[in-house]
Amino acid sequence: MPPPADIVKVAIEWPGANAQLIEMDQKRPLTSIIREVCDGWSLSGSEQFALRYADGSQLYITEQSRNEIKNGTILRLAISPGRAARQLLERIQSHGIDTRLEALKELAKLSADPTFATEFINMEGIGTLARLVDSGTHFGEMLAFTLTAFLELMDHGIVSWDLISLSFIKQIAGYVNQPMVDVSILQRSLAILESMVLNSHSLYHRVAQEITVGQLIGHLQVSNQEIQTYAIALINALFLKAPEDRRQEMASTLAQKHLRSIILNHVIRGNRPIKAEMAHQLYVLQVLTFNLLEERMMTKMDPNDQTQRDVIFELRRIAFDGENDPTGTEKRKGLYAKDYKMLGFTNHVNPALDFTQTPPGMLALDNMLYLAKVHQDTYIRIVLENSSREDKHECPFGRCAIDLTRILCEILQVGELPNEGCNDYHPMFFTHDRAWEEFFCVCIQLLNKTWKEMRATSEDFNKVMQVVREQITRALAMKPSSLEQLKNKLRGLSYSEILRLRQSERMSQDDFQSPPIIELRERIQPEILELIKQQRLNRLCEGSCFRKVGNRRRQEKFWFCRLSLNHKVLHYGDLDESPQGEVPFEMLSDKIPVSDIKSVLTGKDCPHMKEKSALKQNKEVLELAFSVLYDPDETLNFVAPNKYEYCIWTDGLCALLGREMSSDLTRSDLDTLISMEMKLRLLDLENITIPEAPPPVPKEPSSYNFTYNYS
Repeated sequence: MPPPADIVKVAIEWPGANAQLIEMDQKRPLTSIIREVCDGWSLSGSEQFALRYADGSQLYITEQSRNEIKNGTILRLAISPGRAARQLLERIQSHGIDTRLEALKELAKLSADPTFATEFINMEGIGTLARLVDSGTHFGEMLAFTLTAFLELMDHGIVSWDLISLSFIKQIAGYVNQPMVDVSILQRSLAILESMVLNSHSLYHRVAQEITVGQLIGHLQVSNQEIQTYAIALINALFLKAPEDRRQEMASTLAQKHLRSIILNHVIRGNRPIKAEMAHQLYVLQVLTFNLLEERMMTKMDPNDQTQRDVIFELRRIAFDGENDPTGTEKRKGLYAKDYKMLGFTNHVNPALDFTQTPPGMLALDNMLYLAKVHQDTYIRIVLENSSREDKHECPFGRCAIDLTRILCEILQVGELPNEGCNDYHPMFFTHDRAWEEFFCVCIQLLNKTWKEMRATSEDFNKVMQVVREQITRALAMKPSSLEQLKNKLRGLSYSEILRLRQSERMSQDDFQSPPIIELRERIQPEILELIKQQRLNRLCEGSCFRKVGNRRRQEKFWFCRLSLNHKVLHYGDLDESPQGEVPFEMLSDKIPVSDIKSVLTGKDCPHMKEKSALKQNKEVLELAFSVLYDPDETLNFVAPNKYEYCIWTDGLCALLGREMSSDLTRSDLDTLISMEMKLRLLDLENITIPEAPPPVPKEPSSYNFTYNYS
């Protein structure tokens, strides 16, 4: 007979004594259980003791967290968090250097525990640490442990960052500005400044006065990727929190300090592979840089503004008058409307009206002017080439450039905040100081080429733009490392190739509508679903790495989850860094029996999405979030690293629970695999030779056994 649900069997350790094996009644008060354990070892003063996990993060167990204890868990009797906080507070203020160092080392470890942190903070512990830093008497390991403890304590959100003194900020900034400082101290100092900027508007201004972007760029030229990552993270934080009128100024400073080329040469093309956190910070920097375009993207052209209209005049002049025709403007005034029609504007009389829609607003005009001035030969060739075609086949440059700018803004999500779990940076955007404009110039040439390949007319405008969007999206997915590589990828994605890819990626419905084929499909579908189910479960057995939800300092905040080989237990546990291969079960200290899982929640129904603030909330994180709800009313919360992992895990968990796998990936795989299997079976049927002699009893064609690579 199984034990009652409220009873868990655990082992409790105490230094120098044999472990106690007890059946913990979860209905009993924790104080009563601790008293009983102390009595077993003849320890007095049970109120001075508490229980902690022996493995993993070794957190204190409270009445609120005790339900997470599982059968077979090893616990440890320890001094209570209040007593530990009091002792450590006394020891870090002692005169003995060795005593103080050991105390700070232990404090740095314990500060990650929210129960201990609450006690330590209530004893004015943060103020004590701040004074130790302000004194300037701590160096080396002692200072590194002090800063670690301070950061861990502040990360719990118990105390407002606004309480931090200016002298403390100056001291931390001083460590960052020093030419020679211990790596661990520099790393923690950068992280503290980043947290200050992100968590307090007033501290942003103080930090911005003490730290300049130029000073941070020097830390990108080191070989330590962790330091590089923290430096870019602080630059991103300063960028993100800067007032709008300061961002353009910051961007100019970054350009003058050659930030882009330094990142390209020392990070992207460095000797070390890019880790996930660095990829995220590069992505954030890319997004924030492109977001500088938002103001122009959302600015309508004023048809009465002569300065803005002069830009359109300049486009006309470059295309038709040439550099050596000073009287051309006067001679051709009466022909402006005809020229604007040849330039492909919708409004021939007043083309300024073409730029009144936002997006893309004035950004489209900026792109066109850049093309005309920097790539003048290309611009003139595109305009004249189309103006010499028949009216119905001309590619309207102006209209195309405006719509293409809008499409590029959508693809690169200009104006949207960075997504918390996204690492989708593009190396090629770090290869040119005017990457956005050069990207447009490459794509407008692609558009002109595709228009010719499609033999399009003005009526086909939307179809052409759809194909061009697909060409660009597919090319970006290949992660070209330079604009030249982008051109090569796009050359391989001609209109005919797009048609071929579309044909190969979708199943022709017309060929599979006859009753016998429909019947064959229905017979095959359960086999294919079982194949997909096994693939999903195999992936869960391999496991995946996830980030800790809501953690601002993302390094050393990973956890791993994998399914046991017998599909009966989910194993999970914290990791110091993102793993490079398979993580053994022995390293995963926590587990959930599959039999305890009640349901799988997704999106906004997940508890960790309801807890997140509106500032952190965004569509992409919602689309990657899922939670496992298990007895008794506990949840294990996930944010998948990408859509593929999200589909794999939600499908696999549904398969474990005997529920339908309903992700887009499953539907796509099902269609693809059924199509492949049906074609193979139909091919077998076509190759059957009917003998002249009386045939034997017909046999059903054998199913083709194959595996499918989902990676």
